[in-house]
Amino acid sequence: MQLNHIHMAEWSDTAISLGARTFGETDVILDVFTPSRGRTRGLVYGGISQKKRPMIEAGNTIDVQWKAKTESSLGHFSVADAINQRAARCMIDPLALAGLSAVTSILRDGLPEGEAKDGLYEATETLLDVMGEPDIWPAIFIKWELGFLQQMGYGLNLETCVISGANDGLTHVSPKSGCAVRGSEAEEYIDKLLSLPAFLTDAKAPPSPYDIGAGFKLTGYFLTRRLFADINRDAPEARYLMLERLEKSGRILHTKEQVQTAPKPTATAQGNYMGAKPNVPEHKKVGRHIRQPMNRK
Repeated sequence: MQLNHIHMAEWSDTAISLGARTFGETDVILDVFTPSRGRTRGLVYGGISQKKRPMIEAGNTIDVQWKAKTESSLGHFSVADAINQRAARCMIDPLALAGLSAVTSILRDGLPEGEAKDGLYEATETLLDVMGEPDIWPAIFIKWELGFLQQMGYGLNLETCVISGANDGLTHVSPKSGCAVRGSEAEEYIDKLLSLPAFLTDAKAPPSPYDIGAGFKLTGYFLTRRLFADINRDAPEARYLMLERLEKSGRILHTKEQVQTAPKPTATAQGNYMGAKPNVPEHKKVGRHIRQPMNRK
């Protein structure tokens, strides 16, 4: 009698958990981001158990083994260990938790499956590791979003002025071309341009709350109007919640006049809207007027 041997497709890697959703009564489908295979998903048997669930929380770095009958199958994960359990540490800091959730949601919703992104994995690890330092992570987050756009083919040119070619005095970005502009050379249509905060072109420039607001508006425009619009999706809701919490903590301002009267930033947002959205005045909403309808499949 001849036995037929089934050769399973399998691999092992370090991965950042992007979150899981329940599948059946006890299992989950887990999304992860790996250095060599990009975003991948698979079943975790018994994933809702008290032992496994804390390990696979979004934002954690884990060791995984993936197996399937073929490379194109859904497959299943065996989670060997949680190398860095960031999610548990962020639970006590609503601002850090909102940032962590925004990062993993952008990756889960924006990355194609099975495509490695050189450098993005390391940049993501760096960003997640500073989530406990509210004085610095918002600026790093904005730079991470610029890198994410670059990796996805929507990179901005912030090196030279698209009009004159000059590499100094850059103050704005064209929403059409994604290129930097000298405000002094575009006065007739400056109201149509996006502000370019100085810390994105000058490493020595400290980012103010106004600069952080302008930076998130800049990246948010291209994330929403270009990247997510092209795949018929809205930017993740977690990103909007993060921006609301940053504003509530005084770390985002939207007009220069607000800088003079802004409260001193606190270490964490003091709001209690973990699940429900706060009632934010329309003029304070960051980027909501440019949201596209979500394609809920």
